This record gives sequence, structure tokens and C-alpha cells, in this order.
Amino acid sequence: MSRQQGNRGKGKFSSSKGRFSKGSTSQKKSTAKQDSNPDAIRLNKYIANSGICSRREADENIAIGLVTVNGKVVTEMGYRVKLNDEVRFDGQRISPEKKTYVLLNKPKGFATTTSESKGRTVMDLVANATNANIKPIGRLGRNSLGLLLFTNDDEVVKKFTNSKNGVARLFHIELDKNLKYEDLKAIKDGFKIQGKEISVEEISYVEGASKKEIGLKIKNTGNSIIRTIFEHFNYGISKIDCVAIAHLTKKDLPRGHWKHLTLQEINTLKML
Repeated sequence: MSRQQGNRGKGKFSSSKGRFSKGSTSQKKSTAKQDSNPDAIRLNKYIANSGICSRREADENIAIGLVTVNGKVVTEMGYRVKLNDEVRFDGQRISPEKKTYVLLNKPKGFATTTSESKGRTVMDLVANATNANIKPIGRLGRNSLGLLLFTNDDEVVKKFTNSKNGVARLFHIELDKNLKYEDLKAIKDGFKIQGKEISVEEISYVEGASKKEIGLKIKNTGNSIIRTIFEHFNYGISKIDCVAIAHLTKKDLPRGHWKHLTLQEINTLKML
């Protein structure tokens, strides 16, 4: 018998005086407060909607301590959660939302954050795309341009943030001066900054342009590493534009616009 089950079996009284314990009182207050939240749904319904099991089976799994909400085990029947709570079933994060994938061609002037305190953000640009709780994968600086992928699919997010594999992104970069060939070769071959190995997938001059314009493919979710690379070789950056994420490109996607990924694009993404 688990600790949670044992405590439940002892009843609600905490002493021979027959008084209710503080725990049971606060639990009632918590439940009452949750019941007044119109955005909250019962935990068993949340689990059932995610496709894990039926509501009755969900109650059984909640009772034995298999479910956590925001990092805490919940065994209370009727517990209510919000869609943005982190719910895990046997350690695996679950969601009742349909998996959604939105690709944005980001313009300048928008921060890559979900915080409303940062002024104009990329979330403003995709506000009408879906009701799902999507978030951007990785970052583009406020003045950086290009492709940014949003999703509520944790498995896809893991593909991008996996330190060993990751997903390649292609950037068109404009420097403040011509990139010397020896510096291009040094970046291509890999180098160290403060003892940390820095490597890129590919780097080349942009065909038909000046040697200020560079194509760089890298498996990294942020673009601060790009500035770090070129600052190490004493170059300033005038423009950063993400032109491709794996097989996803800006074709037919104007600046400031978004689109839902096609089924084929989603399947290819999951196979990376």
C-alpha cells in the first residue's frame, strides 16, 4: 500500500478529540477554489481526453499516485486542472489538446517569448492561428528574421533540443565586412571558445553576393551562438534570417504570415 493510500485509509480525524486535520480543511478550501475557476476541468477528464484511458481508469490511476500536476503527486478525486498546467501520467507529460504545428515567417521587432511583459512578441503574430497552447521552439532575436516553429507536441520539441542530434536550421547572415576565407575555414573546421567546442553543419559564401553574406547551417535552437561565433573572429552582424528549418522553407510564406504544417510536413518532421 502506498503512503497516499495509507493516509487516506486512516480517515479525516487527526486525534482522539475528533477534530478535522488542517490538511483536510485546506484540501476542501483548495477544491472549492478550483470549482470556481471556469477554465479548469476535472483531472480524470483531462487524462481521458489525452487518450491515455477512460475516466474511471483515470480515477484508479490518480488514486495510486501515478499522476502529477506541476510536479506534485495528486491523489484527490475531483481535482481540477487548467490546460496550461503540466500534467504527467507515469512520468510522461500528457495534453488533451490536438497536436498543432504552426510555422511563422517572423519580421523584425518581435521578441521570441511567451511573456506579455516584453512588448510585441511572436505570440501576437500567431494569436489567431489556433486555440491550442503552442509555444515557439528556440529563439530568434527581436531584430532577427525568418522561420520559427510553434507546437504543443513535446516529442517534436525534444528533437530540436536534443544535445546530440537536434534539427538543422539554415541562416542567411550579413556581416559588417567581408568574411576572410581563413576565418570561414576555421569556422567550418570547428574551434573552441573558452574550452567549449563550437561546430557547425555547413558554412559558405552566398552565391552571387558579396563576401559579407554567409549561409550557415547549425543545429541549435537559439541564435545567440551565431553572434558568439562571428564576434569571436571580430565580425559584427547586420542581419540574421532563418531561411529553413530542416525541410521547412519560406516558400509561399510572406514575412509576418504563418501557416499550419501539412500532414506530409508533420510526418517528415517526426521522422527526423
